[in-house]
Amino acid sequence: MTSPDRPITRAGSRRLALALHLAACLAAGASLCPLAAAQAVSAPAERQEAARQSADYIVAIVNRELVTNSEVQARLQRVEAEAGRSGAQLPGRDVLLREVLDQLIDERAQLTHAAESGLRIDEAELDRTVASVAAQNQLSVSELRERLRADGQDYARFRDNLRDRLALERVRERDVQARLRIVDADIENWLAREREKAGAVNEYNIAQILIAVPETATPAEAAARRAQAVSVLQRLKAGEDFGALVKSVSQASKANNGELGLRRGDALPDLFVEAVRPLFAGEVAPQVVRSGAGFHILKLVERRDAALSVTQTRARHILLRPSPGSSETMVIRRLEEFRQRIAAGRARFDELARQHSEDGSAPGGGDLGWASPGQFVPEFEQAMQSLALNEVSAPVVSRFGVHLIQVLERKQVSLDVRQQREAARAALREQKYEETYLEWAREVRARAYVELREPPGL
Repeated sequence: MTSPDRPITRAGSRRLALALHLAACLAAGASLCPLAAAQAVSAPAERQEAARQSADYIVAIVNRELVTNSEVQARLQRVEAEAGRSGAQLPGRDVLLREVLDQLIDERAQLTHAAESGLRIDEAELDRTVASVAAQNQLSVSELRERLRADGQDYARFRDNLRDRLALERVRERDVQARLRIVDADIENWLAREREKAGAVNEYNIAQILIAVPETATPAEAAARRAQAVSVLQRLKAGEDFGALVKSVSQASKANNGELGLRRGDALPDLFVEAVRPLFAGEVAPQVVRSGAGFHILKLVERRDAALSVTQTRARHILLRPSPGSSETMVIRRLEEFRQRIAAGRARFDELARQHSEDGSAPGGGDLGWASPGQFVPEFEQAMQSLALNEVSAPVVSRFGVHLIQVLERKQVSLDVRQQREAARAALREQKYEETYLEWAREVRARAYVELREPPGL
């Protein structure tokens, strides 16, 4: 479900957002693409001369690159146009203007970083991207060039804009993914929360060594008992046998080498469960645990993970994308017509998908296969989950275009341990991506030389 041919999956969303963004730039006119022509290669003197000749002016210098007022205004117009189409609320125009300028500065800094780190977009890859943009707009490459020429846009500039967008996407994906760290404790905590929501409980067999502390013990006596427990833990870390130490020092049951037997987590003390949750079978908790009875050294003998079950959905869709000759309103109207034809029995969903869907699932009649919760982008998944079996949705707008969705089947599926951990890792990476990206972007910008000149005009 993470193939780039299936553009509504979360895993592919950041990569495929590029192609759709480029198509949107084309729909709005190449002059509204977010990067100025050849911004990564033009010398500052050339950019300054161009700005002077066009009566434009410089608002910022980032390393050796310029940000001009015309670029800020073009980006501002695009953001406002997109908000108008989607109904999104924008901040005041002065705040928005600052945010747009900051975004352009970040992009300049990241492009410099990409170039300095050796990242290059070769001509073959750029050719493939141009062909993809043309296809998404239902044009051949030659027709795309003609469309740009008719709109007064330079084809070489258009290619440079695409090259920069590809470089930005590539460096972000490379650097941010490398920073994402998902440790076993993260996975265990995520699974514990999911099991709690589902009412599923793990079972644990825990062995213990207890150094008891009487209720009447003075603080000094309690400290001495704690020191004894810490000493026992150190002996275990040095390689002594747990069972032997149970027999020689534990003040709890010595039967079965101190094992409590396999019990549900909700039948054990919470502090025991928390201590052993991140452990693998055979490991000893790294810290002594204090309870009302005294100090415990705990070992996880066995764990049986409760099976998590999820509702999987098999759906299909028809995806149409707005283009220069087909606005979002026109696309919605066309899909609504498809929906009425399906409801009246005058057309089949799968046939319309094969004929018209602009998605890799089209040859299979739009079939997306079985998907678990969280596998699709939220706007698509929310609409899909609200449908009854065989119901066809109204047109659904997502970041990828406009969809008709039909739910074919649903089933409850239990995930084995490996699948649970994979699901946890994928969900955690998705949760951490945005925060990690913002941290990386701040660091890249902090290393860049940024000089603010005249503020952009309102």
